Amino acid sequence: NFALFNPAQIFNEDTSIHGFRLNLIYGLNQDVRGLDIGLINQAQGDAGALQFGLGNIVDGNFSGWQLGLFNSVGGSAVGLQTGFFNTAKELRGLQIGAINMTDKLHGLQIGVLNFNWSGDPLTFFPVINFSFD
Repeated sequence: NFALFNPAQIFNEDTSIHGFRLNLIYGLNQDVRGLDIGLINQAQGDAGALQFGLGNIVDGNFSGWQLGLFNSVGGSAVGLQTGFFNTAKELRGLQIGAINMTDKLHGLQIGVLNFNWSGDPLTFFPVINFSFD
């Protein structure tokens, strides 16, 4: 798929993309599988991808690697998030950034401020936080 900004994109936002998506400004699709590159990349559903952009947003579940200034997963994230601000509802993997947040952590957070809202074993810890329950 190719998008200038939603709705100026080849496939509409209800379409799932498998393969490659290039978003010059902002791309929005249902599910994304493959390589996702752009300024702002958003999936309304799930994504299994390498996402590279200023902002990467997945409303559902995510597996893969998000690399950007802002990375957000509304559901379960499995893999790697690297950026200034990383957030996921549930994380199984690694977050590396200045600010890392998750409701439930099964892995490692490396950054200035690390938040694991479940509090298992710690709700907040600077530099490195972990939980492998």
